[in-house]
Amino acid sequence: MHKLLLVAIATSSLAACSKPAPETTSAAPEAAKQPKVVEHGTTADMFDPSKLPAPGTAPTPVTVTKELDPMWTAPIKTLKGEPTTLAAYKGKALMLVNVASKCGNTPQYATLEALQKKYAAKGFTVIGFPSNQFGGQEPGSAEEIATFCAVNYGISFPIMEKIDVNGDQRHEIYKALTPIKGDGREGDIKWNFEKFVVSADGTKITRFAPSTKPDDPAVIAAVEAALPKA
Repeated sequence: MHKLLLVAIATSSLAACSKPAPETTSAAPEAAKQPKVVEHGTTADMFDPSKLPAPGTAPTPVTVTKELDPMWTAPIKTLKGEPTTLAAYKGKALMLVNVASKCGNTPQYATLEALQKKYAAKGFTVIGFPSNQFGGQEPGSAEEIATFCAVNYGISFPIMEKIDVNGDQRHEIYKALTPIKGDGREGDIKWNFEKFVVSADGTKITRFAPSTKPDDPAVIAAVEAALPKA
């Protein structure tokens, strides 16, 4: 009896040890697909748009006229290589952000997505512009950037091709944006995740520093003020 029991245990152990390796490794890709824990600001859960704070007081926006015309017509491509222009988004309130995947500000992606979920149906969209000009913090290919954004933050808003936002090769969109004053700054983009909120009628822009988080009540107020009027 004891011999039979020992044989049964040995047989069971051998079967367990001889299971194909994928059984133990298949969980790793699944875990990689889960959103990473991100740094939180004043919001309890940046992924939950219902937990965004109430709007505060928006800074006075800059009124613009024809100086923004080149921004709307400048050709650009999406991460998928599809040609487009910002004119495709005219009539919506926009938040234009230069983004990066390896920056201390990268967790702001989570709140940008929360804003997108909360206000998209009201005529709003975030648009991301990857740039590798600040500490080499966006080194990835278009495919790598798209995968990073999808896996870590579930990004649903449009992200464009990687561009320069400063210098001789500055994209036309940022040639139009950088003269705008706001949040104690003007001129060159200072770092990743500087934000420009553009009103739905295209006549007003509010600029926010990279360190001003997307869930700052002043930013939320600026977004609400920029939405299309009913």
